[in-house]
Amino acid sequence: MRDRLWSCISRIANEYGVQVTAIGGTEDHVHIVVALPPKIGLAVLLRAIKAGSSKWMNEEGHLFAWQTGYGAFSVSASNLDRVCDYVRRQEEHHREASFADEFSLLLKKHGIASTTKSIGK
Repeated sequence: MRDRLWSCISRIANEYGVQVTAIGGTEDHVHIVVALPPKIGLAVLLRAIKAGSSKWMNEEGHLFAWQTGYGAFSVSASNLDRVCDYVRRQEEHHREASFADEFSLLLKKHGIASTTKSIGK
């Protein structure tokens, strides 16, 4: 089912003229690496991806909804391959560290105050 969901997400992004470079995740989160063209806003793209993929999952018989909100970070060209590898290896990576702990550390590293205490719970 996960591969089909990734395909659905990629298809929706493509409809908006956005190419998905990498996608990966676990049962509680997804990472998507895209080259976002200036003609489309991030919020517009993510709203479309969340709505379209939720509708598809529910039509497939799975009670499904995305959490409210999202996190987004830019990636330099020099780190793109490393980030894409990380995204594709989410299951392996999160055997060592929880998503909630990792996301909190990422926010802290970038000087961003966390707005929720319930990430990953």
